[in-house]
Amino acid sequence: MKNFNRRDWLKTSVLGLGSLPLLTGNLSAKTNSVSGQNWSSESMLWEMNPIYKDVKMKARLLANENPFGPSSSVQKAIAESISLGNRYGHGDAAYLIDMLAEKEGVKPENIMLGPGSTDMLEKTAIVLCQKGGNVISADPSYMSLVNTAKAMGGDWKAVPLKADYSHDLDAMESAIDGDTKLLYVCNPNNPMGAITDPTALKTFCKSAAKKRPIFVDEAYLEFMDKPADHTMVGLVREGHDVMVARTFSKIHGMAGLRVGYMVATEERIKSITSMVRGTMGLCVTSLKGAIASLKDEKFIASCREWNKESKEYTLGQVKSMGFDPITSHTSFMIFPIQQEGKAFAGKMMDQGVGIRVYSIADQPWCRVSMGTLDEMKLFVDALKTVTA
Repeated sequence: MKNFNRRDWLKTSVLGLGSLPLLTGNLSAKTNSVSGQNWSSESMLWEMNPIYKDVKMKARLLANENPFGPSSSVQKAIAESISLGNRYGHGDAAYLIDMLAEKEGVKPENIMLGPGSTDMLEKTAIVLCQKGGNVISADPSYMSLVNTAKAMGGDWKAVPLKADYSHDLDAMESAIDGDTKLLYVCNPNNPMGAITDPTALKTFCKSAAKKRPIFVDEAYLEFMDKPADHTMVGLVREGHDVMVARTFSKIHGMAGLRVGYMVATEERIKSITSMVRGTMGLCVTSLKGAIASLKDEKFIASCREWNKESKEYTLGQVKSMGFDPITSHTSFMIFPIQQEGKAFAGKMMDQGVGIRVYSIADQPWCRVSMGTLDEMKLFVDALKTVTA
């Protein structure tokens, strides 16, 4: 299909930038009688990805992995620590906690470790939703915490994103009721890639945290140029009931090594660790690797620049083809497509390129992770082939 037709479809599609909130009228929405805002217990987003077995990919761009990591210093640290595999890593965990506390400007008692930030999300949901209640979060967003809460017998209040794909913070706070156990904010958001203004988010957290705990997932924050300007960790230092999750899976390139952490008040950390343990899920090799990566600031800065280079190239190419990607502050990019999702993903895989596809309000979207520049060129070539 020619560029003009694709652009015309995107302009008239209900998935245009300003129309996303209107989609809620087509959902099974309930009405919050206090705020008048619509919320749903069912997501407008669902994955529609084929299951691949024994497929060799030229470009693996479907899991938001860092193609440049782990760094050589991490690899060296892990190799040297293999001989310690017969010992528990409690000492290394304590050392890493001290490093993270210094980095974040908090006390060691404000840090909880776990095998990835998803582990922090799920354990928090288990502890807070063990007797049911509801969780409030944006839709679309990352679903791990929500799904765990629902598995524990809880409910979900899904608040649609705003027209610019940021969180509707006013609607989220208005949705709090007597059964609310937790509010979850993924910022930058996955899978949309958008950011919610940090000043507005801080104001929201200070207000809403007086009523219920807030969990801010910052898994992708370090891909931004000035992550310190957007983090909510300072609210923990001020004593607000805010939890902030970070991970070594993304910019550190350690997705398969599984290390993450949470920053929260000492009381909140104790309330979670009294029921579930974090460090017992970590092996000594991963801990040694995380320690080495935290020291390798030059590599992290390089990954940020390499990701930016790949993203700028991909953005330009995708736009030139008539697609309309959401501005991304992460290591991935998402845009609506005109083909059925599974069929599209299959065609891309036939070209050796793995991507992720979603249905958002019954419309297909392609999410592509940022790989090396050469991998992104393979992606662009494949995209041109399957949409010709």
